[in-house]
Amino acid sequence: MEQPSLNDHNKQEYPPMHTTEHVINRTMVNLFGCGRAISAHIERKKSKLDFALQTCPEETDITRIENTVNEVLRRNLPVTMEFISQEEAIGRFDMKRLPEKASETVRIVKVGDYDECLCIGQHVKNTSEIGTFKIISYDYKDGIFRMRFKLI
Repeated sequence: MEQPSLNDHNKQEYPPMHTTEHVINRTMVNLFGCGRAISAHIERKKSKLDFALQTCPEETDITRIENTVNEVLRRNLPVTMEFISQEEAIGRFDMKRLPEKASETVRIVKVGDYDECLCIGQHVKNTSEIGTFKIISYDYKDGIFRMRFKLI
C-alpha cells in the first residue's frame, strides 16, 4: 500500500514519551471529563502537559492518574496507525488543532483500545517499550493544571 502524503512534521519527538502523552490525555479525559491537554512540551528527560480543570486534583487524584497510566502501559497495547480523510475525521476527532493547510488525508494514532487521536508524531510500536510513568511535580493556577512527568 502506498504511504499517504501528510504534512511535514517540524519536530522529532522521543517516541516513548510521545506515546505516553496520548495515554495521559485519555486518562485525564476519562478521570476528570476535561478535554485533552491545552498545551504540551514533550522531551526525552521530562515533559509537561497543561489541562483546563475546574479545581486542582488532590493528592489521591495524582496517585490515581499515575496508577491508571501505568496500568495501561503495562497492558502491552499495540500502537497502530490509520489513514482517513479529513471529512471522515469530522465529528470523530477535535479538528481545531489541525493546521489550516493540512493534507486531505489525516493520520490517526491508536494506543490499543484505549486512545485514538489525530497525530503526525513518532510513537513506539507497543506500550511495553515505554517503562514507568512518574509525575514529578504539579501545580494549579487560574484553572490550569500543569503536570510535569518523566519515564523511569
